[in-house]
Amino acid sequence: MKIHLTSVFVDDQAKAERFYTEILGFVKKHDVPVGEKDRWLTVVSPDEPDGTELLLEPAGHPAVKTFRDALVEEGIPLAQFAVDDVKAEYQRLSGLGVRFTQEPLEMGPVTTAVFDDSCGNLIQIATKPQ
Repeated sequence: MKIHLTSVFVDDQAKAERFYTEILGFVKKHDVPVGEKDRWLTVVSPDEPDGTELLLEPAGHPAVKTFRDALVEEGIPLAQFAVDDVKAEYQRLSGLGVRFTQEPLEMGPVTTAVFDDSCGNLIQIATKPQ
């Protein structure tokens, strides 16, 4: 068994597509209309085009707002992405206007940082433990 797909709820799929592809550097994998305004919109790492997909899922369900608001209020990231160098990625993303809620922080064998994805979520980046 392996993880094939996971999702983040987003306020605006078009905005999320731009952020996750143009800013974070993921590539679009699937973009299929669902209903009148929603899409089955997934992105993947350019390094693993056949790897785990991230669904940019519309945040329309009433429970989503309560859940995400609680996480953001507590400073809890909804998801974590691995990067080779958190400090370098922090500098790159900050230069592109991404707002961080936690600057790079060394925690034993890993370094982490947390940013606002501009779509309603906090996302953590972390180095892969050696």
